[in-house]
Amino acid sequence: MASAAPFTLVGPALPASPVLLTVPHAGRYYPPSVVEAARVPVTRLQALEDRYADALIGPAVAQGATAIVASVARATIDLNRDPREIDPAMIDGVLAPEDLLLSGKVRAGLGLFPRRLPSCGDLWRRRLTLDMVQNRIAELHAPYHAAIAQRLELTRQRFGAAVLIDCHSMPPLPVRQPDGPVRIVVGDRFGAGASIAAVDLIMAVIESVGLIAARNHPYAGGYTIDRHGRPRHNVHAIQIEYDRSLYLDAALDRPGPNVEGCGRLLATIASRLESLFRPEMPIAAE
Repeated sequence: MASAAPFTLVGPALPASPVLLTVPHAGRYYPPSVVEAARVPVTRLQALEDRYADALIGPAVAQGATAIVASVARATIDLNRDPREIDPAMIDGVLAPEDLLLSGKVRAGLGLFPRRLPSCGDLWRRRLTLDMVQNRIAELHAPYHAAIAQRLELTRQRFGAAVLIDCHSMPPLPVRQPDGPVRIVVGDRFGAGASIAAVDLIMAVIESVGLIAARNHPYAGGYTIDRHGRPRHNVHAIQIEYDRSLYLDAALDRPGPNVEGCGRLLATIASRLESLFRPEMPIAAE
């Protein structure tokens, strides 16, 4: 279906840190079949991207974290959705009821296969066939999450704990407090994805550099946190949403002058989480 690999593993082959970063929505490869099926230009489909969120992970990877970065654009398939979150109106065929999950995201047009955007309405000229649906799930969604699960388990075995940071970006939020807008949202699915100590630590790091952070509102985390967060088994999953105006240019299109600073903040978060979860004595080499 796609000539590009669905994702890239960045960092050491064996985990050197308890921290794994994932970037599901910054992929910029648009398969020709997706471009041909669109009723809008690719520039409109780019509105679905967490534009250049992958530019934030470099400093954390340089200090030992690993990253799994999606290559294929979100317009093709949303890797942060349950594979059942499918709008049946988009499908040329009938899916069994157990293969559908009609969530609020689906009703808003942002299910596993994004259907519409407020700025331009419906995105596609035609419906997806059942083969297209199955192929995209099998070739893109399933291997991406299998890679995350495998890496988290390898990390947990190596360090006794694993921490997933799912990296996203968001449009600037409206100002609802006198000291300015929320610039970063930390989501843990209301405690289901990670320990309170891990989220408290992240909030403190963000606030220590003078940025306002919110917890679980308006973004509490998605399928990635639901699927991979198992804090009772010492596998923690946390979503971080950066305000795009923090690290992109004025047009919110390309990396801006503060992208390195935002990357260093993410690296600091990763380092502090490593200190929280890594054993004091290093593990002997095999």
